[in-house]
Amino acid sequence: MANRTEIVKVIVSLHIFLFSFASVFAITTQSSEAQQMINDPEWVLIWSDEFDNTELDSGKWRFDIGNRNGWGNDELQYYTERDNLSLENGMLVIEARREDIEEAGRLFNYTSTRIKTEGKFSVQYGKIEARIKFPYGKGLWPAFWMLGDNFRYVGWPLCGEIDIVEFLGHDKWTVYGTAHGPDFSGSRGISGKYRLNQTELPAFTQDFYKFGIIWNEDEIIWYVNESIYHRVSRETIESRGNLWVFDRDFFIILNLAVGGRWPGYPDFDTPFPARMYVDYVRFYQIR
Repeated sequence: MANRTEIVKVIVSLHIFLFSFASVFAITTQSSEAQQMINDPEWVLIWSDEFDNTELDSGKWRFDIGNRNGWGNDELQYYTERDNLSLENGMLVIEARREDIEEAGRLFNYTSTRIKTEGKFSVQYGKIEARIKFPYGKGLWPAFWMLGDNFRYVGWPLCGEIDIVEFLGHDKWTVYGTAHGPDFSGSRGISGKYRLNQTELPAFTQDFYKFGIIWNEDEIIWYVNESIYHRVSRETIESRGNLWVFDRDFFIILNLAVGGRWPGYPDFDTPFPARMYVDYVRFYQIR
């Protein structure tokens, strides 16, 4: 009986070892494939802003201004032109402040900035990434995202939206990537999240991370640094009876919102001014 027990223990131990080895091998293989995909030498830089000037390049960016009924999300901030934006040490800085501004008889208690490449630069398929450090604080909602170029003609969500990265200020360890389109928009967007290992890495509010997508005619792939964490395919969307609206030009947006239905709203502990730092934005295509 003792011998049979020992044999069972050995078999169980062997199974555990083989399972662990297979898991490690699979993770290592996936990591290697992800690195190869993201860092493929065939990627060629087509467009970028390194933010090395003293002022924002008006040939690349324009401002969204105002509050526009909470931007569809019950947001609190009023977006200004240039007042809440600066370029410092080769970085774009978007600053949200707790300050009053009045427009058309309405009083807004927060200001910030939203910039976009609409009408100046649009992309269809490739690799789009930015290196960003986010602000920490309840009710802060920074994002790096894209809208379809036909936005002004067909409206949202038929134009399509690709959220390359969104961050909720109260959770400094997690970011989100989401695709929105007709019948899968808002809270029904197809979303994935990436959470840092808190024991090994600094928070998204403490250091810069690279956030990007690889986008082709059949799929959108989200990554943080060298790790792929989310995929949305044409096949998946069309199998649900929905439209794949990611087959046209999109423009790029950077903003720092304050409040909204998803992130919640600032409290007395939310630190202001709050700063979102962007080291660069880059777009690549395969040569």
